[in-house]
Formats: sequence, C-alpha cells, structure tokens
Amino acid sequence: MSSVIVTETATLVVRHAVLDPGEKTPWHTDTCRRMTVVVRGDRLAIEYRDTGEISEFDVSPGGVDWDEPETRVHRAINCGSEPFEEVVTFYRPSPNDDPQPTPREHG
Repeated sequence: MSSVIVTETATLVVRHAVLDPGEKTPWHTDTCRRMTVVVRGDRLAIEYRDTGEISEFDVSPGGVDWDEPETRVHRAINCGSEPFEEVVTFYRPSPNDDPQPTPREHG
C-alpha cells in the first residue's frame, strides 16, 4: 500500500492511497467522518477482525462515499483486478486526532 498525506491541519487530513490487487490495509478503526473519492479501481472488500466477516462491493472511478466513524477493527482489501486508488478527506472530531489508529495487540 502506498499512502501520502496531501494536506493536514489540526481538524482535517487529506490522504491519497493506492492498493494493488490483493493488497490489504493495516487493521484499524475509523475515529472520524470521512469522504472518499475513488480515482480508479473496480472492487473492494472490508474485512472485520472480530468475526472474519468480509463485505465485497463494486467501485468505480468518480465514486464518492461519505462514511461515519467505525469502532470495529477492520481492513480494506483490493479484491479487484486493477489497482484501487482513492483520495480520502478525514474530518477530525478533535484537533490532531489520529483518523485511523491501529489497535494494540493483546496477549
């Protein structure tokens, strides 16, 4: 996964990311509202760590999605046949919050 912060303020983060086919993001939660714009790609999945549930869906360039915070630990998987590229704007609820923290491992 390649990921670059395009711009960042205390209350906003804009990130550009690319996942190659079969590639996965790190496990994380989403602490804030966010708007995603798909630049390229055809299919994506979200896997939840607690249950192993996987939800797959089609995506297409120009697609825009508004998401609320997600407290369940999950990751995105590019299950499509081409790279998945997105630009995401994270709206931090409190200054300098981490928009996608990686959970601590237990045990």
